Amino acid sequence: MARDYTARYTDWSTDLPLERALLTAFAELVQSGGGTASVTDGGSGEGGGTAPVADVGSGPGGLTARLHALGLPVFGVDLSPRMVELARSAYPDLRFHVGSMTSLDLPPASLSGLTALYSTIHVPDEALPTVFAEFHRVLLPGAPALLAFQTSSSPDKTDHLHLSERFGHEIALDYWFRPVNTIAGLLEEAGLRVWARVEREPEGEETRGRGYVVARREG
Repeated sequence: MARDYTARYTDWSTDLPLERALLTAFAELVQSGGGTASVTDGGSGEGGGTAPVADVGSGPGGLTARLHALGLPVFGVDLSPRMVELARSAYPDLRFHVGSMTSLDLPPASLSGLTALYSTIHVPDEALPTVFAEFHRVLLPGAPALLAFQTSSSPDKTDHLHLSERFGHEIALDYWFRPVNTIAGLLEEAGLRVWARVEREPEGEETRGRGYVVARREG
């Protein structure tokens, strides 16, 4: 369903002022924070200078491109080879590669920032601590991470949804929608100090609220 998804969800931040503001704030944190040490490639493929930023779960690449337009040396990582193919086609000047957030193919302390925008919703509860430990491992001290996700219907439990069809395709896809405080607590346990947490109500065609957490790796 990659092409159908891409046609509909290239860049969800276009018409959402809060989301645009959070992406801009994240970019400013990267540019002014402790995670801007110089690196020499280190396996990132970005060359010397400011350490790169990873957009983990980059999908069709539209948000990776928006982060690049905000001045960040960003690259995308996605589990789906087809998504990576489509992102490379749409944004040939940016780098995208196939990878898993449970085991990022990146050196320790090699990133000046990291985003996971509506990608951790596909990670089951038991694997989420591993993912956040990976985020901690690859971030430089002081570097920020921005997470965005749909929230659960309850302030103290996770909602699980399984889909067998979408965009007319037969699929097997699982979603886990969590409270903001659950995500914040797991990030703290992984050594990522929460800097901000934001929650908003659904609007338009949305059926769930949206949560956003910014955390920074402790020094």
